[in-house]
Amino acid sequence: MLTIKNWPPEGGVINVGSSVFAESMQEQGAKVYQVKWQPPAHGKAELIDILDKLKDRSDIDEANQRAIEIFSEAQPVLVGIGIARDVIPGFGDRMLLHAGPPITWEKMSGPLRGAVIGAILYEGWADTPEKAEDLASKGEIEYSPCHEHSAVGPMAGVVSPRMPVFIIENRTHGNRSYCTLNEGLGKVLRYGAYGEEVLERLTWMEKGLAPILRNAIEASGGIDLKSMIAQALHMGDEVHNRNRAGTSLFVRAIVPHLVGLDFPQADIRRCLEFINSNDHFFLNLSMPAVKAMLEAAHGIEKSSVVTIMARNGTEFGIKVSGLGNQWFTGPAQVVKGLYFPGYSEDDANPDIGDSAITETAGVGGFAMAAAIPIVQFVGGTPDDAVRFSEKMYSITISESRYFTIPILNFRGTPTGIDIRKVVETGILPQINTGIAHKDPGVGQVGAGLVNPPWECFEKAIIAFGKKYANES
Repeated sequence: MLTIKNWPPEGGVINVGSSVFAESMQEQGAKVYQVKWQPPAHGKAELIDILDKLKDRSDIDEANQRAIEIFSEAQPVLVGIGIARDVIPGFGDRMLLHAGPPITWEKMSGPLRGAVIGAILYEGWADTPEKAEDLASKGEIEYSPCHEHSAVGPMAGVVSPRMPVFIIENRTHGNRSYCTLNEGLGKVLRYGAYGEEVLERLTWMEKGLAPILRNAIEASGGIDLKSMIAQALHMGDEVHNRNRAGTSLFVRAIVPHLVGLDFPQADIRRCLEFINSNDHFFLNLSMPAVKAMLEAAHGIEKSSVVTIMARNGTEFGIKVSGLGNQWFTGPAQVVKGLYFPGYSEDDANPDIGDSAITETAGVGGFAMAAAIPIVQFVGGTPDDAVRFSEKMYSITISESRYFTIPILNFRGTPTGIDIRKVVETGILPQINTGIAHKDPGVGQVGAGLVNPPWECFEKAIIAFGKKYANES
């Protein structure tokens, strides 16, 4: 225990370490400031040695600045809607894409299994859930992460060959990204539901919604999603769990092009009502938009910037720009938050979905200070929302030039997660997310806050050190 002269101004005691000493001093009437301290890299000598070798490396810093510049210059534009098998690179005939890192049927959680069963029924590969499950477990279906095909998917994230997907083009760098259309709430495929109402909705989205939206998007000449995200942040969204403003902005942008289409007015009206009734519709646009931005910044030699964070309900995985296509994984965590009536943490599936791509890009949980009302949905207080955003500056390279937070004097959002800073500080990225029931088909049971497992970053820094620590 130590005292420091003239700080704090009114005097007091600063306690580093065990809070027992602080409690004892408080009982004696002293003003005590408890310092939360932990050794760098969790005190692991191997990791500290790697960090020492990677510290003050101008070549790594330059690579990171290049990655951030590429990310910042990206211009994601919604240019169309296509059929998954026709537009997503490397999509096989008997392939299903899923959220998170690679996984086998045997290790899939309930929501992901349910979504796979639903996708098999939707494709007509089986005509009963039992037959679909049998097919899914026999090795006749190829499972592949959305992220390995320039795509993203919320929650289970399952994409099957005939599903319509948004096409986002990064007009600065030429790469494209993809995402399914958002189904809405309730019994939906992304939470593992596969009943008749789910399949009927998916079929209507394929045959009714997608063709009308595709024509409207093409008539628009492309919709600038980057500026839409920036506006949404100023209107109370963080574009992960709160997308009310983003969805409203999208409706405003698409309506002039919808009303001029040569489709029955009743069909156009149904499409608008569907979008307008679903505040989360924009999530399936914000995700591929930032995916297109981050993917352009992937593959920068010596860059320690994280370009993917994703979960499949069993494992959490990250990718790092300078480490190619290698996944670094750890066990998915249980989300801490608010549960709908009748549910508790005992019902929760571990963290699932590709939607953490928003946090990877510096929005979502990193921009909670822009979306103060979100705490009513995920838990915490307004002060917590501000604190979470401010804390993320400790583990990032830069501040966004385009995504800003009004309450922080329009400070740019924390941008570019640096694995070196995460390991050194022990601060893990902050994610806010929905909570899926552990059983397939039940759906969302709450929302809350979660962090990636430490193991992801420990494995990544070891791999980074092996590749770059001895270079100059």
